[in-house]
Amino acid sequence: MRRHRITGLLGAFALAAATLAGAGTPAAAAPPAAPASPAAPVSRPAPAPPAAPASAPVAAGAEPPAEFGSDWHDPLTPGPPVTRPPTRSCRVTLAQARFVDFTPYRGEYAPPSGCGRGDWAKVVLRLDGKVKGRQYDRLGNLTLGGVEILRTSTPEPSPDGITWSVEKDVTHYRDTLSRPQPVEMLIGNVVNDTYTGVIDVEVTLTFHASDGRTRPAADTPDRVLPLTTPAVTTPRNTERLLAEVYATGSGGGCEEYWYLTVPDAAPYSCKATDGPHREVRVLVDGQLAGLAAPFPTVWTGGWSNPFLWYVTPGPRAFDVQPIRYDLTPYAALLNDGRPHRIEVSVAGVPAGQAGWSTPTNLLIWQDAGRAVVTGALTRHEEVAPAGSSRWTPGAEHRLDTTGGHELTVAGHLDTSHGRVATTVTRTVRHTSTHRWTEGESRDALTAEWTDRESVTRGPTTTRTARQYTMDGETTLGAGDRLRTVLSLGDRADTVVLRGGREIDRSRLDDRYTGDASYTANVPREERHAVATTTARYRLYGSQTPGGCYDRTLTTVQGMLTVDRRSC
Repeated sequence: MRRHRITGLLGAFALAAATLAGAGTPAAAAPPAAPASPAAPVSRPAPAPPAAPASAPVAAGAEPPAEFGSDWHDPLTPGPPVTRPPTRSCRVTLAQARFVDFTPYRGEYAPPSGCGRGDWAKVVLRLDGKVKGRQYDRLGNLTLGGVEILRTSTPEPSPDGITWSVEKDVTHYRDTLSRPQPVEMLIGNVVNDTYTGVIDVEVTLTFHASDGRTRPAADTPDRVLPLTTPAVTTPRNTERLLAEVYATGSGGGCEEYWYLTVPDAAPYSCKATDGPHREVRVLVDGQLAGLAAPFPTVWTGGWSNPFLWYVTPGPRAFDVQPIRYDLTPYAALLNDGRPHRIEVSVAGVPAGQAGWSTPTNLLIWQDAGRAVVTGALTRHEEVAPAGSSRWTPGAEHRLDTTGGHELTVAGHLDTSHGRVATTVTRTVRHTSTHRWTEGESRDALTAEWTDRESVTRGPTTTRTARQYTMDGETTLGAGDRLRTVLSLGDRADTVVLRGGREIDRSRLDDRYTGDASYTANVPREERHAVATTTARYRLYGSQTPGGCYDRTLTTVQGMLTVDRRSC
């Protein structure tokens, strides 16, 4: 019997990751080529941002095509655009490159001269990309002075070509942006007679000047240090310390689909000794200092079905968001002026197996009133990690997985404005049920991850409850007709208390649903693919203009049929 693997783990739609700083081996080795010629960054007035799309169905009255053709709507996401203050602005071109292999783009950055220096009200990064022909989805990153400021992936192109864009608020990298820096960008790619898509990108930064009233947010750090080696020396007057980790399972191997892996004994194409539970951990001098659930990103070739993602990618696929950890309880230990080891690891990955990239930045706030801030780490309580993966064999194999871990750390600092105590508690939980048939002609997963965090700093407590969900099934039926039905969820509720009284609240709910089918193992023009997708992004809270953002995008066979705003 022919065994057809349909999960996309070994098929033609796997993500091919670039060789990133701190990453593992690339999915495919490309022959060396001459590096792209770096374009000198240019400072010029910034154009006005594009107008928001109309809150109405697109192409009203038009009928979607019966199946996918050689072209479809350019990729887009339902998330909100970055808000911009009405102040003078300047734009700098950070990178211009055509990625054909694994040669990084390298250039030089200089801050703009006409919009202030370091006191900008906001800085917005924008990536504009285009590609045509046939190509895999690719993973990329952009660093400035060694600081990773963007991690992204690419859409898969149509034969006629697509364009897309990504925007990101990068104001909190103000320290890095305030002085000249080397630029490096890589979107690893392979171009040959079959995979013809050359990825053409331009990345710009738009700086919005402060007018005395519009100033950078209070949570903008004074220093940003890339964690390029485990040993790091922080400023001795650090009074707040965060780590941000751009954690991605990638590289074209099984860790790209870590949530589908099974223990060695089970008959499935992707194995992991202890099953699919993963945690991203931060250690300080060998002691666990932070833990988090990784986000289960589905890239634009995921679940064996690129037709699900041609127009609307899954949550975070274009803008990979870093995991943040509050390490302030460890600041007193780190403030002794000596190097200390800060390390990041992914628990659950089989020993010696690559596949995760975890570039890390340290965000540091300094006490302007003291040269040295002292204090103590006063509490470290860990509830030992627990969990299991139980395989039940049968005509339909079943793997039930649970996992969980809890950590509380606390410390105090004697600052120029008094003693400030910080307590951080984080609890992660994971449950999943994976069902598949012999040969994987049916492959289904229902999974949920929760990540609850509480940070008390002085009189203020911020509580965040994150929930990630995945519910999907891929089947290969008669005539090699492959169908994938999938829903994804990215939710977060945050409440801020001061003195026990609620002062702020926000809610994020980003959902995706899709149903796509096509004929596998035939030339592209014979696939007869159809797909219906809906992506809805809702955000509520005081940091959202008007207190509410709600946008829904629906596509049928690649045609955008609904673009509706409900706030």
